Amino acid sequence: MTNSGDRHGEAEDALQSINKRTGRNMPQAVATGAVLVVVILASLLIRVDAFVVLIMIFMILGLWELRVDFATAGLHIPLMTLCLCSSASIVLTYYAPDHLLAMMLCVMATVLLVCLSASTRINMGTRVSVAVARKLSNSDSNARVESSYNKAAIDEGVHQSRMSNVGASLFTVLYIPLLACFLVLPLTFGGHPVAHAFMSIFLPALSDIGGLFFGAWFGKHKLSPRISPKKSVEGLIGSMLFSTVGALSIVATTYDASQWASRWWVPVLLGMMTGVVGTFGDLCASMLKRDIGIKDMGHLLRGHGGVLDRVDSILLAAPFIATVLFITGI
Repeated sequence: MTNSGDRHGEAEDALQSINKRTGRNMPQAVATGAVLVVVILASLLIRVDAFVVLIMIFMILGLWELRVDFATAGLHIPLMTLCLCSSASIVLTYYAPDHLLAMMLCVMATVLLVCLSASTRINMGTRVSVAVARKLSNSDSNARVESSYNKAAIDEGVHQSRMSNVGASLFTVLYIPLLACFLVLPLTFGGHPVAHAFMSIFLPALSDIGGLFFGAWFGKHKLSPRISPKKSVEGLIGSMLFSTVGALSIVATTYDASQWASRWWVPVLLGMMTGVVGTFGDLCASMLKRDIGIKDMGHLLRGHGGVLDRVDSILLAAPFIATVLFITGI
């Protein structure tokens, strides 16, 4: 019994050490990740249209999280306008005859309507206020004081203006709906929508997994200690390695031997690029959270924080992956 108890205690200590080094509850993170994989695979097996709807749902959840996050800093973004315009952009990008033109026109219309909506004073409502209060109660007090918005408010008594709301809303359009459209765009060309969906979603996810494990086990050289103390050079190498192996596997199982032999360099390029861009996306999200003074974008995904905490690298990598796929004809 003693030996069994000792082994159990050692296992718990090892797990706590891994959780501390990764900054996550790893059992919860793995379970949540597995559920997300099943949901994505199910949508692709049912129909590609279901995958488009899934992207739309995650985008709306991300918009809600970002609205609450900005509200903690006194910034207001027009959620209803964003959801309606963004959903229309996703649908028209996929179903319109000219997909790229439809995406560009929809994003431009979204920018105009969202900026107009953000310039008006609209009550955020009780639900947002409750969510903001909950997030503030769970936030690190030091992070709140050190954030640029709160420091300005404390030191100078600065209150956010309407133009600040417009700026935050414009950033939201460029960050979520525009990048989400680049997840849909690869489904419309090349004749391999499922393979393209796999590359757009799973290559950044594999990059995150590679960075997580390599950073936890081998990480010694900090990549950007001020922005994200958990990121390391070794984690970046792991990100590129995992995403490259994933890209090679997807291409090898999708395309015939002659295409695979002549285009072997494309998945290598995709993997290396996704590893770098995905890590940069994580750093950008960390910088945004640090600037606002919050720890997680949300709390919808156990072990991962919010939806945006899970898809930040996917969103930022989307235009790069779509561009490579389109130019190379894969």
